[in-house]
Amino acid sequence: MSPEIANHWRLRKQRLRLIGEICLNCEVVIFPPRDICPNCNQEARTPYELSGKGNVESWALVDRDEAPPRFKKQAPYIVAHIRTEEGPVITARLTDLNWREIKVPDGNGDWFWRKEYDVKKGMPVEAVTRLYFEDGERGPLIYGYKFRPPIRQITQTGSPVHSQGSS
Repeated sequence: MSPEIANHWRLRKQRLRLIGEICLNCEVVIFPPRDICPNCNQEARTPYELSGKGNVESWALVDRDEAPPRFKKQAPYIVAHIRTEEGPVITARLTDLNWREIKVPDGNGDWFWRKEYDVKKGMPVEAVTRLYFEDGERGPLIYGYKFRPPIRQITQTGSPVHSQGSS
């Protein structure tokens, strides 16, 4: 087993839920955990589970050529800074977004099709557990948190409706 996989299993609770810490001195929520409060420099070792709700502050599209080797098959995708309800900003992938294909010039007189995602600053999102990657053909499936637009309601047919429109 690779050291990366062993580390994943040791940290699986933090990867599947947003577990941070709270400083009992100044009540600041810290994510990821770092044992010392960045606000007051006091010890902060009290576990705190974040709600998983927040808003998009900024985002970037990661194309296939820019994606790390392990994530090339999943590109293009969106990485965002999420301001959580509790305060910490988390960098994470967005998932379950609406998108459309647009025609874009390539700079050499040709055109190509590209996905344009429906993501906006301030958009509400919620944390969900999703597949990150597979470690080879026979390796384990690695799961972790990503963020998506919240499901506002369940329709009469039982299919989810996203607050940003259905996909």
